[in-house]
Amino acid sequence: MNSSTETMDYYEVLGVSRTATPDEIKKAYRKKALQYHPDRNQGDAEAETKFKEAAEAYEVLSDAQKRQRYDRFGKAGVNGAGGGRPGGFQDISDIFSAFSDIFGGEAGSPFGARGGRRRTGTDLRVRLALELEEIAEGTEKKIKVKKLVPCEVCDATGAENGSEGYHTCPTCDGSGEFRQVSSTFFGQFVNVQPCPACRGEGKIIADPCSNCRGEGRVKGEDTTTVEIPAGVREGHFLSIRGGGNAGRRGDPPGDLRVEIVEEPHPTLTRDGLDVRCDLHLSFPDAALGTEVEVPTLKGRARLQIDPGVQSGRVLRMRGRGIPELGGTRRGDQLITVQIWTPTTLSDRERELIEELRGGESFEPQPDRPQEKKSFFSKVKDVFS
Repeated sequence: MNSSTETMDYYEVLGVSRTATPDEIKKAYRKKALQYHPDRNQGDAEAETKFKEAAEAYEVLSDAQKRQRYDRFGKAGVNGAGGGRPGGFQDISDIFSAFSDIFGGEAGSPFGARGGRRRTGTDLRVRLALELEEIAEGTEKKIKVKKLVPCEVCDATGAENGSEGYHTCPTCDGSGEFRQVSSTFFGQFVNVQPCPACRGEGKIIADPCSNCRGEGRVKGEDTTTVEIPAGVREGHFLSIRGGGNAGRRGDPPGDLRVEIVEEPHPTLTRDGLDVRCDLHLSFPDAALGTEVEVPTLKGRARLQIDPGVQSGRVLRMRGRGIPELGGTRRGDQLITVQIWTPTTLSDRERELIEELRGGESFEPQPDRPQEKKSFFSKVKDVFS
């Protein structure tokens, strides 16, 4: 790199602001890479330099930690050009190798893979139902996935005789690409497409495998173990690299995306990190106090209810909720008291209630401040 490279500003190189989002940085880099790509600018040393500069800038700004150090200390904060590559990228293939996710392919050029294309297998998506107790503690699940798996007969080569069953594609001479050069008023343009004879692979099967018909993969089933962290919720995805369909003829497999689905709980309802439930008390129990059992995510717990609890009162059991995903906080269990009013009474019950009607203690006093009591001063787990 020349001296001007040492003082270049990575944001200016990509043409983005210092507050640009990661997606904006990625789009800007791809635009620059396409503009100055060697296949479009053959023999242009200046374009090659700009291509390398854009790659160097993207490597730093696409990494959150490197970008933070660069914003604070400049290039000195990222240990030299290219985030640790002294002098930046050494050649074009180095750039292709580092950013294959941007260019596509194995050592990817957007204008055709060099030495044959590699196509990743397709991704799969499955739904995994979890109970609230599993979400609260985290769990391990084994799931069976129907997918394309490597052919064992040909060892995923697609050829009856393994690697010996291939020969170099005569159309593209093994490059995997077909180039057309056209001259226009603006200069020469190179149109590069996958070779139609070998589909961009650079090689042709002479004798296809009879089991997979040259695909190198067959329909099958696989059991995958999934580690579920505590605190996940409905709609979250877990990505398992390589858990998807196998690629053709030994190409890399796709990924498996596991979508979390929450199973309804018979008594508890999730509310963020908290869980809620209702506690139905009879009027005598509410007035005189009682001991009850309530369901929790760790079993049942006995609670001592103090006399005089009001309907609608929300009681809190601290730390009995859902843990924060990747954090240290844990929610509570909130219990709403519901006073049960009977709909039918015997003659004796009606007579007793009539005697209480009009008593001073039974007159509603909604404006009277309630005595604050700890309704959960006595909590005893029945099951841990």
